[in-house]
Amino acid sequence: MWGETILVALILIGILGKSNILATSACVLLVVKLTRLNSLFPILERRGLELGLLFLMISVLVPFATGKVPPKEILGSFTSVPGLLAILGGTLATYMNGQGLTMLKIDPELMVGLVLGGIIGIVLLKGIPVGPLMAAGLTALFIKIIDIFK
Repeated sequence: MWGETILVALILIGILGKSNILATSACVLLVVKLTRLNSLFPILERRGLELGLLFLMISVLVPFATGKVPPKEILGSFTSVPGLLAILGGTLATYMNGQGLTMLKIDPELMVGLVLGGIIGIVLLKGIPVGPLMAAGLTALFIKIIDIFK
């Protein structure tokens, strides 16, 4: 009963906060729960992030596959300041994602705070929930900074 209540609350928060992704995700989970397809939860929990990242990566790579990004623009990313900063940003983000994954393996209870922070970011800041690992990576960075000043 508690799980359904949380999901309905998330649906309402998603609708009121104009976050279709949050509302739809909560709806899907509510349907899975109400149809007693509970055997899907471990699969979704274990592989959902991978599937989400797969589809995110596919959507990002579509312009390359369709030829919408000409070779000149690709080469420009290696020679322009914004291009080099994008490479640096991608490198740092990937590293931080790894740090976040490591932190979540050590302290999985922090996921509750990441989810709550993600909901706050979606509703109040109109953010997009594509970065739970990045959120964990930032959390790991904040923890390291606090440890330095202790």
